[in-house]
Amino acid sequence: MRALYPGSFDPLTLGHLDLIERGCALFGEVVVAVLSNPAKTPAFTLQQRFNQIHVATAHCKGVSVISFDGLTVRCARHNQVDLILRGLRAMSDFEYELQIAHTNRSLAPDFETIFLATAAHHSFLSSSMVKEVARFGGNIDHMVPEVVAQDLHRLFN
Repeated sequence: MRALYPGSFDPLTLGHLDLIERGCALFGEVVVAVLSNPAKTPAFTLQQRFNQIHVATAHCKGVSVISFDGLTVRCARHNQVDLILRGLRAMSDFEYELQIAHTNRSLAPDFETIFLATAAHHSFLSSSMVKEVARFGGNIDHMVPEVVAQDLHRLFN
């Protein structure tokens, strides 16, 4: 099976990486779909995020990285995946993700969204929190893959 794991990944966290690894173990292949959202100003370019994901997932078999804009279900259909993979950290994520899953299902009834609970030790991580900690000089080594930590240190130092 092929799973689509969409997100901005700005930056990739260890929580994201955990879901990619577990997704590969469960489904065989994970297509990491990096959102190019013109409404947002990312800390890292699309190419930088691609590189971070490629380096961080080099040990994983079955990972591919693509970019997309627009609707996730169009991306899923275009890339011939079987399901959409999403992670849940807390109840607040569930409410938001459930709304998105229902919207996607209304647009493309043939796609299922599978939720995986984030590992407890990563449940506090978010890309925005990581950037905030890095911006103020805090230790982020336990929050992001090494390649991302290096890029964040360069960005904020």
